[in-house]
Amino acid sequence: MRKLLPLFLLLTISLSITAQRPSPDQGQRPPIKITGTVLDQDNNLPLEYATLVLQSVQNPNIVTGGITNEDGKFDVEAKPGRYNIRIEYISYKTYTLNDQLLSSSTDLGTVKLALDVEQLEAVEVVGEKTTVEVRLDKKVYNVGKDLTTSGGTVNDALNNIPSVNVDIEGAISLRGNENVRILINGKPSALAGFGSTDVFKQLPADAIEKVEVITSPSARYDAEGTAGILNIVLKKEKTLGINGSINANIADPFRYQVSTNFNLRTDKFNLFNTLGYFHRESPGNAFFDNTYTSGDFDRIYEDRDISRNDTGFNVNLGLEYFLSEKSSLTGSVFARFSDEQDINENATQRFIGSTIDSRTFRSEDQNEDDSNYQFSMNYTNNFNDDGHKLTADVQYSFDDEDVLTEIIENNTFPNNELLASERIYEIETQNNYLAQADYVLPMGDSQFEAGYRGTFREELNDYQLDTLNQGSGQYITNTDLTNKFTYTQNVNAFYSQYGNKYGKFSFLLGLRLENTQLKGELESDVNAETLSEQLGIDVDVNFDKNYLGLFPTLNLIFEIQENENISLGYNRRINRPRGWFINPFPSRASRTNVFQGNPDLDPAYANAYDLGYLRRWKKLTLTSSIYYQKETNAFERVQEETGETTSDGIRIIRSLPINLSTNERVGAEAGILYNPVKWLRVNSSFNFFKFTTEGVFNNVDYGAENTSWFSRFSTKVSLPWKIDWQNNAFYMGPRENAQTKTKGMFSLNTAMSKDIFKDRATISFNISDVFNSRKRMSYTETEFFTSESEFQWRPREFRLSFIYRFNQPKERRRGGERNGGGDDDGEGFEG
Repeated sequence: MRKLLPLFLLLTISLSITAQRPSPDQGQRPPIKITGTVLDQDNNLPLEYATLVLQSVQNPNIVTGGITNEDGKFDVEAKPGRYNIRIEYISYKTYTLNDQLLSSSTDLGTVKLALDVEQLEAVEVVGEKTTVEVRLDKKVYNVGKDLTTSGGTVNDALNNIPSVNVDIEGAISLRGNENVRILINGKPSALAGFGSTDVFKQLPADAIEKVEVITSPSARYDAEGTAGILNIVLKKEKTLGINGSINANIADPFRYQVSTNFNLRTDKFNLFNTLGYFHRESPGNAFFDNTYTSGDFDRIYEDRDISRNDTGFNVNLGLEYFLSEKSSLTGSVFARFSDEQDINENATQRFIGSTIDSRTFRSEDQNEDDSNYQFSMNYTNNFNDDGHKLTADVQYSFDDEDVLTEIIENNTFPNNELLASERIYEIETQNNYLAQADYVLPMGDSQFEAGYRGTFREELNDYQLDTLNQGSGQYITNTDLTNKFTYTQNVNAFYSQYGNKYGKFSFLLGLRLENTQLKGELESDVNAETLSEQLGIDVDVNFDKNYLGLFPTLNLIFEIQENENISLGYNRRINRPRGWFINPFPSRASRTNVFQGNPDLDPAYANAYDLGYLRRWKKLTLTSSIYYQKETNAFERVQEETGETTSDGIRIIRSLPINLSTNERVGAEAGILYNPVKWLRVNSSFNFFKFTTEGVFNNVDYGAENTSWFSRFSTKVSLPWKIDWQNNAFYMGPRENAQTKTKGMFSLNTAMSKDIFKDRATISFNISDVFNSRKRMSYTETEFFTSESEFQWRPREFRLSFIYRFNQPKERRRGGERNGGGDDDGEGFEG
């Protein structure tokens, strides 16, 4: 039951720091100190994290206070004056002293608190509701208690969130749909890579406070992302004083990571800082078994080994300054640097009939220097305690990626000879600007909101391919592929929404107006006619397109009873093409496989509907929903022949994104959270979906139907001696599109942790992918070739983690001796 203590403490302390300016009766006299000790009445043990609340009698809006340390002692500064004094501890009776004159430093002595039996039962029920909250337009998941992500990355944490899946290459999907919008603290951010999720493989999972899964976004959110929105909220400590933590882990295959967070909070400012450093040597592997209906070879078998040697550092520094009791100004700077070296070795066997004709060996050595910078400023004014609020944000981000890739391919049988040697130089820069203002006006049971958001992005991709001329021994620039492409995306949006509650019925109705400008500018020796001929469509490589759209949203909840409700959501969404989907020049994954963007791509639009049902019992919570989505102009990547061959007779295959006519998706999901006893927690979710795609491109019908599903099952057991044991199992069902079928995939993670040093530290041991089964196995079939493949991004990993906290409450508080060492650390839902 005491596991909810940090949650209530953070809420109490966040309220206690809202008003620190002196009242008229306090004047400008120097502060005094209030000291004392808080003990358990029955066993005289100190109560750590008990809360001292000092509320001004003259002005009740002025509240200050603090919390006790491990010895149950508090030492708090306050202005002289008259106060109502309260000492509170979850599940204990509150100690109260009203109208006390504190004119000099005062020692309140030893205060003994007694258990509140009536509150005790209520708290045990609430104790099952600390991990998930269900709100009108989203579900909020607190991931801080997941042992299997301790020492892991943001990707590891996201992969344990219901409805969310992160595949073996790091692609994030929501309900099986990869077109999901990723936000950090409610805004697009350099931490999320502005579309790329590679950074999530580097940032520690412990940096996350909660994840908001928004499948029916209200009008305050971007209309981008036809699947919905994932908002990752990072930690920012609210406790007064100095506090923080140090987290270190080491893993096999070799990887280590160290991260720290530091927080200094006073009644006038809050200084927060996080640092992180990692080094990773991560292997991977893949094979491709390709057969061809035409060309010089009937079959080509590729065996790939992948080696990654990556090092990175990130820092975030911010200061929140309290301008008044109700307003604050926050500035922050974020920087991330990484040096990555990936070596991909590909051994190939080429057959004519069943006889090996030749063998080749290809080495691709990629070195990437990546740096991100972000500067943010936020102004917040809480006009009153009822939610009347104005916020304004400005943000600038810069991303620079400098990549050199050296490719050498040799024939190793029947003779040794150099087939090709290439050097690829890529420089990609992004400039991103954001301006945002949001206004909230409560009106009794109703609430009105309005706001503006402008996002302005410019991407420059400078690509150069040099090929070795074996006759001269010199590298010659391939002018047919070398290019500079600038892609600009500007979005201006205005929104308004209104919510109200009538008895058991609540609604939130909103409308968002967005104007999108997409611009492309190409510098190349290749003209538009040649590119149009390659793509098979007429394209304008220097384009300037404008799209104006209205995006209505509606969210309804009917409360059948206190623990049961039905929800209904509707929203219209947009999917804008990314820069690399637009760039018309091919980039090489190999000599035989290229990806080519399509500048003729238009945004896709979707209408989404969601019907949900929630029911809570004493020890069990059920959430469920059925959903439907219809997307027009949906993106689809298709593979086709280019009509070209390599110098040694292999047909070159191109992957191309196109607008298909429609994509319909219907599905259902259910989740169960069950706490049969205090020492056991069970969490299970299941998602089933079917999608239908229709569309024709270059006289080929790419229509397809597919039914798939994925499921999670998690158990957490609290053992004696403060040891926790958790298992997370995941299964992704088989799926397919017009050309590719992918087999089902199962993985299991397990972890054990123990609190040490009087709960100031935790040590944990994790095994990720226990059976080494997290592999993608696919079969692709077209009219000109078939391919059977297997890909493993990362093999089974063993990880040892250690976290030490100073002056910082744990994510949870144990039941202690009174409950026999049991852990009432249950999960549940809050509406």
